[in-house]
Amino acid sequence: MTAAAQTPPRRRYALVGAGSRAQTWLDAITGSQSDVAELVAVSDCNEARARWHLARLGDAAPAARFVRPDDLAGVIEREAIDRVIATTPDFRHAHYIDLALRAGADVVVEKPLTIDAEGVRTIARAVAETGREVVVTFNYRYSPRNAALKSVVASGAIGTPTAVHFEWVLDSMHGADYFRRWHREREHSGGLQLHKASHHFDLVNWWLGDSPRRVFLSGGLRFYGDANAARRGLGERPARGTHDGPTDPFQLDLRQDPRLRALYLDAEPLDGYLRDRDVFSAGIDVEDTLSAVVDYTGGASMSYSLTTYAPWEGYRVAITGTEGRAELDVVERAAVLLDGERAIDPSAVADDGGVAAAAARRVGERLVVQRLWEAAREVPIESGAGGHGGGDALLMNDVFRGPGGDPLGRAATWADGVRSVAVGIAGNRSLQDGRAVTVDELGLGVRL
Repeated sequence: MTAAAQTPPRRRYALVGAGSRAQTWLDAITGSQSDVAELVAVSDCNEARARWHLARLGDAAPAARFVRPDDLAGVIEREAIDRVIATTPDFRHAHYIDLALRAGADVVVEKPLTIDAEGVRTIARAVAETGREVVVTFNYRYSPRNAALKSVVASGAIGTPTAVHFEWVLDSMHGADYFRRWHREREHSGGLQLHKASHHFDLVNWWLGDSPRRVFLSGGLRFYGDANAARRGLGERPARGTHDGPTDPFQLDLRQDPRLRALYLDAEPLDGYLRDRDVFSAGIDVEDTLSAVVDYTGGASMSYSLTTYAPWEGYRVAITGTEGRAELDVVERAAVLLDGERAIDPSAVADDGGVAAAAARRVGERLVVQRLWEAAREVPIESGAGGHGGGDALLMNDVFRGPGGDPLGRAATWADGVRSVAVGIAGNRSLQDGRAVTVDELGLGVRL
């Protein structure tokens, strides 16, 4: 077969949701995937954000134009759009998936698929009635370390999985950002058990090849927010991070980053959206500390925790089976240190014998497998160039060119998206009712 025959047909794309995340997809369409993708339209409720992306792309997207969200369905029909990429805030996902499918386009959507049971039901009806495709992007599946753990479990090296322990920690630089943005409001994000942890729940579903059955979730707002600030005596604080005068590491000054300034600060007059709210202000109604117990259909159980204000960032997962145990430890950033007014990422610091260099030496990943009655062995993790150890490029190829021959099954369907959000949706009901909640009682309209 010739190289030309192996290349899929060129598809016409529209993107809806022109915030920061859109840049990854727009750069792929106009860059590495330009032989199979053409950008036709960029849509957003804030015209300034969409036009900034279009101006940045320039000649790389000569046919692309701004489309108002109310006109998107008509553009899909009139201009024969093949696929819509949805990078809007999470609470709008179901609406735009439904709109695009019914207008005649397939959809690629950022995780999470949606934030509540009604959103799942809306998508399920649209898929059933149109027969069109929805792809949910789970880039963590493509990270070499996570793929290596999948290979270990799939090989049978630890037998049948029975128990999973999964701890994810966000440091005080990354974690704080979720409490500045729309994610801090449950009506927009569903809480971090949906927005952030849907990645993690998908990994476990994928590692186990199983579906969640029952969820008990506990948690609270224990670090961020005005009440916690008052208890710790933090005193009066500016309402937002963009201001003159002294600042602290928890504040984000949009003037310091040209991209954030253009996408958010300069665009504020059109919609009033504030990207830099104080993390210790009122109005936060999502949890910053979460613990869950999840039972799976196949019999395994998981204990899960998420902390969003740790001094280091990474995760630890252990899967125990009937014949052994696999343990994956990842330190992505060993500390966030302060050098005057500047936050330092130790992973970028040269080994100069200082504290930052010592922290940097902790950064890394390690996968260890130990079978019953045997010594432990370390499994090598082969990383490539680019984001997530080369995983981002693999994901983009699967999305734009179609998955082919992957024994690990990393390409996710919309049903995988449902499985991941089912944990968070059940978790929200568990938080509300104070009891374990089965996925079946959610009435998602999808057989998992």
